[in-house]
Amino acid sequence: MTTPPPPAGGPSGVPAGGPRAVPPKPLHPPRSARSNEAYVPGDGVLAWLPFRPTIRMRLTLLYGGMFLMAGVVLLLVMYFFVQQALQEVGQPHLVLNGQVSVRTPDNLTLSTQSALDQWLNDYRAFQAGQALNTLLRKLLTVLVCLAVIAFAAGYAMAGRVLRPLGRITRTARDVASSDLHRRIELDGPDDELKELADTFDDMLDRLDRSFDSQRRFVANASHELRTPLAINRTLLEVQLSDPAASPDLQQLGRTLLATNERSEQLVEGLLLLARSENELTDRRPVELAEVAARALEQTRAEADKREVELRSKPDPALVAGNGVLLERLALNLLQNAVRYNTAGGWVELATTQVPGGGELVVSNTGPVVPGYELEHIFEPFRRVKGADRTRSDRGVGLGLSIVRSVVRAHGGTIEATPRAGGGLTMRVRIPSP
Repeated sequence: MTTPPPPAGGPSGVPAGGPRAVPPKPLHPPRSARSNEAYVPGDGVLAWLPFRPTIRMRLTLLYGGMFLMAGVVLLLVMYFFVQQALQEVGQPHLVLNGQVSVRTPDNLTLSTQSALDQWLNDYRAFQAGQALNTLLRKLLTVLVCLAVIAFAAGYAMAGRVLRPLGRITRTARDVASSDLHRRIELDGPDDELKELADTFDDMLDRLDRSFDSQRRFVANASHELRTPLAINRTLLEVQLSDPAASPDLQQLGRTLLATNERSEQLVEGLLLLARSENELTDRRPVELAEVAARALEQTRAEADKREVELRSKPDPALVAGNGVLLERLALNLLQNAVRYNTAGGWVELATTQVPGGGELVVSNTGPVVPGYELEHIFEPFRRVKGADRTRSDRGVGLGLSIVRSVVRAHGGTIEATPRAGGGLTMRVRIPSP
């Protein structure tokens, strides 16, 4: 099992660091899992939007914005040309002779030539302004209506253009969640989107071959490595059962048997670690309390042997995953807590339902663990400094690495926190169905 390192100094009973979460491998949840999260604006031109600016929305804004800008420019040019045309339109020249006077529509009496000319100029400017204002209002109304139509047409056009990209996304999501043998096989013109789909299909082919090769290797390694170790164990047990064997031969046989047992544990741990690295494709409802109870029963004999008290606080907690892997997760945490404990210490296992999933917590007494060492305890083959590498009673250093791989495969999180009096608190959260 993975070993918490000993304290590197400092007062006894005081941890050198606070809680430190050990995040799992980053996973990209599907759209349904992200849709309920609040959008956090980022950098860019559209960072002011209160929602996530999708490519379709950006293309819609681009199409509509370009049309709107072109419409505004056209409106200004038309307004300028109409204004020039109205200014160039001539007006009739009226001449007053003698005592003739002119009454205007606004009940003004003009008796001089200068007054008549001034009134005609003002009247022409007024009529031109009225015509320009009417033209501007109508053009703005038409521009707004056309802008609405342009944005709607741009939204529909962007959806049609991005339809192949949506198909690529749906296929990629299906491949990531269930079936690696699916392909996009996009039809249509030989454009950039088809090139992207073909490249993605080629990548899936390589990944499929790689995973198939890995599965075959794990199956072959499982057979090739276990068989000779089982034969060696049988031969050693037969030799140790011989009453005529000398004490030196008996001691050598026990040492070799312990080494062989350690090698078997190492092989089993490596194979399980390789299998648990992949994300689960078939998840079923699992009761964490039942998993915890089975793991406790398997650990009780070893805990009694090491004089460690086992405590349990099982509350119902339903999660989605693989029951065998979750049982191995709980068993590894319990074995690690028991083996790296002190005589007369205790280990407590608790399960509870939390928002979004279930939580499994394993707390134990033991040596003080510095906070800066927490990020390393999940690495493979971590042991107490100076520990005998030929001993198998404390595992092979893969226990917490397997735990982290199982947590990653389930899309959960694991957090390690040092206790004030020594030991650790392991907190595992697994999503619910």
